[in-house]
Amino acid sequence: MLTKEKAANIFDRIRRFSSADEVEAIFTGSRFALTRFANNAIHQNVEEENSIVSIRTNFAGRTARATANQFDDESLRRAVAVSENLARVQAPDPDLLPMPTADEANSGDKLADKSVRATRFFDETAAITPADRAEVVKSIVSVAGKHKLTTAGIYSTSESREGIFNSRGLANWHHQTLAEISITMLAEDSSGWQKLNSPDVRNLNPARLAETAAQKAVDSAHPREIAPGKYTVILEPAAVLDIVGFMFWDYSGVAILDQRSFLNDRIGAKLFGENINICDDAEHPLQAGSPFDGEGMRRQRVQLVENGVVKRVVYARATAQKMKNSEYAGKVGPIEPTGHGFPLPNEMGEMPLNIVFGGPENPRSVEEMIASTERGVLVTRLWYIREVDPYEKIVTGMTRDGTFLVENGKIQCGLRNFRFNQSLISMLSNVEAMSAPVRASGEESFDMVVPAMKVKKFNFTEATKF
Repeated sequence: MLTKEKAANIFDRIRRFSSADEVEAIFTGSRFALTRFANNAIHQNVEEENSIVSIRTNFAGRTARATANQFDDESLRRAVAVSENLARVQAPDPDLLPMPTADEANSGDKLADKSVRATRFFDETAAITPADRAEVVKSIVSVAGKHKLTTAGIYSTSESREGIFNSRGLANWHHQTLAEISITMLAEDSSGWQKLNSPDVRNLNPARLAETAAQKAVDSAHPREIAPGKYTVILEPAAVLDIVGFMFWDYSGVAILDQRSFLNDRIGAKLFGENINICDDAEHPLQAGSPFDGEGMRRQRVQLVENGVVKRVVYARATAQKMKNSEYAGKVGPIEPTGHGFPLPNEMGEMPLNIVFGGPENPRSVEEMIASTERGVLVTRLWYIREVDPYEKIVTGMTRDGTFLVENGKIQCGLRNFRFNQSLISMLSNVEAMSAPVRASGEESFDMVVPAMKVKKFNFTEATKF
């Protein structure tokens, strides 16, 4: 596996092989292991280890990238030559900035005491073996057997390293572990699901996840069908994550400049309810991932929404410079690089990837939300989500794996799944209650720190046949 020292040695050789004005190398190394199960038995166990270097060269604004997964001199020379040959035939990019120095890249690091920086590597996770994963799957299958269900899912563990070096002295490095469990429990006409991941495997409780998924499958058996319409819904954290994830590509300076963001002409406006606060915070203890972006810039904490008001979007270096010289200067809040750019060259610019929802003053558990609901629908998860109206942020999709009718403060029965057409603006303006935010995982979006939400007037358009 790559180390920072090995990567630095490789980069020294890359620099010697290059005649470009500037050189950058992004290193990624990972060991990933996966145990997959279905029909109450393990049917796949795989493990792979790979390391890649992605080399970007720059000649007076002409830039290009090439990759290699072998680090002998011949392979590196070949990758450098490919990158340089591609760069030389590019049109100069007038917006391309010089690569950042170490001082510039780390200037956004506001954490005074570096010793309290969130830990993302855990020996306990790195030490997980195939036999360990098999024992966990055995316990999940045992739960399925107890409830006369069929289970399927995955248990994966990984150790990854990520680094970026450039010819202006930048050398940033990140080391992380991650464990993930996804469980589906199947009955004749119902199903239940749970998923969770964490850098620290001790934060996962496979038995509890399995029992929760199994109980959802049992309790939603023989589902009823009710008429579509606008209902009070209780969205569990995974459902919240998957639906709100569709708006965060728009919290980007490039999206504003391209006039493809639903935030165009709305920054500084109160767009959501007073109880909605959202930030991007790579240092949050429940978050994961690299503390620097695709150019090596330190990720800053950015308050995106405060008391329902859209405050800011995020910027890569070049986007911030371009925005300052545009008609939007003075209209979109502070404009400065925030450490959210993708590796160059790219067309997408930047995006917040460490979303954290603020907690309510009086958090309510899902059980308390159910107890306070006269008539509504409890939703475990959403899937097959697609955008319908990009400016009003209307999305469509379906419920799945545990949809329940709530009446008189109690779950009454399982429901056939619904298709929905829902504006995210309207949804986040109608949140009546929230739980404490938790780290959540879904299938339609990236991991976030989000609460469960009780939302009024959620728009179900039709019932499905399953």
